[in-house]
Amino acid sequence: MKPTIVIISGLAGSGKTVALRALEDQGFYCVDNLPVTFIKPFASIITSADHKRKVGIGVDIREKEFLPSVKAVLNALRKKYNVEIIFLEADRDALIRRFKETRRPHPLTSTGIHLDEAITKEKDLLSPLREEADKILDTTAYTPHQLRHTISSFYKPQGQDSTMVITVISFGFKYGIPQNIDLLFDVRFIPNPHFVPELRELTGTDNAVKDFVLKPAATQEFMDKTADLLNFLIPHYVNEGKAYLTVGFGCTGGKHRSPAIAEAIAKAIKMRHNVDTDIIHRDIGL
Repeated sequence: MKPTIVIISGLAGSGKTVALRALEDQGFYCVDNLPVTFIKPFASIITSADHKRKVGIGVDIREKEFLPSVKAVLNALRKKYNVEIIFLEADRDALIRRFKETRRPHPLTSTGIHLDEAITKEKDLLSPLREEADKILDTTAYTPHQLRHTISSFYKPQGQDSTMVITVISFGFKYGIPQNIDLLFDVRFIPNPHFVPELRELTGTDNAVKDFVLKPAATQEFMDKTADLLNFLIPHYVNEGKAYLTVGFGCTGGKHRSPAIAEAIAKAIKMRHNVDTDIIHRDIGL
């Protein structure tokens, strides 16, 4: 059996470091920021003592001088190794937000260009690697925990117990539908707290809004039917080996109705099933 090499690449801020750590958790020997032309000799050294060794390699824009040779290098590697490429990306707003939150500079801003321009240039420079990718993950709505679990699930040894991670995400349709959603529910039929003056400035995580949203009979019936559907689907997904499930609830602005519903559904899932549950309120602060 050929040794396995997994190359993690993608846009700066999309989660490459988290992904490499996930590979380490699965027994990979990992190294980051390795020039493309060094991959073959490095892999030869690492796998020579143990042909079963698994290698994880991070490649990013910091090695832009070597990227034009990537296709030739990959073709040579594939003759001797099982090579898989995972390319991570996220939407522009998410990347900009992450750089602002971490206060880390984009690798290309050192050349004097603006962050937005740096992201555009990076996408162009990394396009050869993206074209070669076996898996392309949009991490816009991922937490680090979710990304780590997703990468780990790709390489978890057969027979090893795994726990499904279910992400319940609320959002506003006027800001667009999140990517990577498996099940999507539109809750705009529920009366809107936005038009109640004393509730307008609150959110779906506040008890007063929860009471308003969840009280109507139509909401209760929707909750019961949705819970029945999820209770049916989740065990079947687990049996089929699905490690990651995203359930989305959308209302107009993502501030009142969908967060309240998402909170209630996530609580119901956690009470009924042995799964990890995360909640993301994408647009609650907009």
